[in-house]
Amino acid sequence: MNPSRIVDMASNFYDSCVLFAASDFGIFAKLAELKQANSETVAKACGMDTRGANLLLDACVALGLLNKEGNQYSNTPESSLFLVAGSPADLTKAIRYNRDVYPAWGKLADMVKTGKPVERPEIHLGEDKDRTRNFVLSMHGRALGIGRAVVPQLNLQGKRKLFDVGGGPGTYSTLIARANPDIVCTVLDLPEVVKVAGELIQAEGMQNRVKTMAGDYHTAQFPGRNDVVIFFGVLHQESPESISNLFKHTYDSLTPGGVVYVLDMMTDSTHTRPKFSALFAVNMALTTKNGWVFSDQELEGWLTGAGFTGFSCRPLSSPMPHWLASAKKQ
Repeated sequence: MNPSRIVDMASNFYDSCVLFAASDFGIFAKLAELKQANSETVAKACGMDTRGANLLLDACVALGLLNKEGNQYSNTPESSLFLVAGSPADLTKAIRYNRDVYPAWGKLADMVKTGKPVERPEIHLGEDKDRTRNFVLSMHGRALGIGRAVVPQLNLQGKRKLFDVGGGPGTYSTLIARANPDIVCTVLDLPEVVKVAGELIQAEGMQNRVKTMAGDYHTAQFPGRNDVVIFFGVLHQESPESISNLFKHTYDSLTPGGVVYVLDMMTDSTHTRPKFSALFAVNMALTTKNGWVFSDQELEGWLTGAGFTGFSCRPLSSPMPHWLASAKKQ
């Protein structure tokens, strides 16, 4: 029996750390500007020690993130597309979230022993303004890529009023409003979160049709007469009881014929497949009190229990590990 799979698993974090460091130092952006350069030039431009830069750049080459010809380094087509800020498929903000939770994964044994998160969620939800801002911007980067695929799949014909629960940076609402000129969206999230969301919405020129509402969705009064309510990437941090209550509030806030959409990681009934969702459940438990990943069957039970009908749920196309579900109020 070959031990390679176990050995590779034990060292996969090497790859992540190289990616995070190279992104943090701005190596890919600088090489996009210079086209190609030697390690001394990159080190000086990015504020790195020359020996350290040599090691990091060669590691990037080994991972297929950079090309190397002689002593000259350059971006690969993949890194040019995904790792240069401002590119059409920029992931630089999205991977900041993974970088920020990396230290928490080193304390996994502590979470397993106590059943409690190893990091207080309040840190990135308003308590630490820098961490909160980085978190919201990371969610914005992730939501841009996901939203461009999801929004065309939403049936919003004839809908006028949308409520975005825990909408974070407001990215999904902004994309929805831009694609559906008759819709006005309201994004509910914590005060420090919607401050950053307001900046992003204004930068897109959508402040007249995407509003923000500061509050805790556990206790806030949902506005009435909504045609659509969305929970996009929110419910994996909630307990089953909380999710059930949120859907009851949602049902009451919708007009007859209104629809609720849920976009989230989901598993099968065993909570072990797909692999990414099962691992993401651990990630959420490390950073939130009730973090996990639910199954599509559990989601259907909560929605029908709240009075919804016509449940449907389907996975998004690869490489996105999300599922999109919907149900209606009669």
